[in-house]
Amino acid sequence: MDATVLIGYLAGTFTTVSFLPQVIRSYTTRSTHDISFKMLLLFGAGMLLWTIYGILVNSMPIIAANVITFALVVVLMAMKVKYN
Repeated sequence: MDATVLIGYLAGTFTTVSFLPQVIRSYTTRSTHDISFKMLLLFGAGMLLWTIYGILVNSMPIIAANVITFALVVVLMAMKVKYN
């Protein structure tokens, strides 16, 4: 694995893991009051487009990070609907 791909995986890992504290907090407190649903929709759309881009350019770091982050966004959106 060359340095460029490694940097891609590290960047993807950091941005994906950054969503975990919010998902965990929302789950444990059963509150998503301070999270904007519009932000989640826009961010999710962005993740979906990044995934498509990653597929088009055949970049596994982009694909992997954005598929996982998109899943976390969907989880937050579901909690937003359920808890509000």
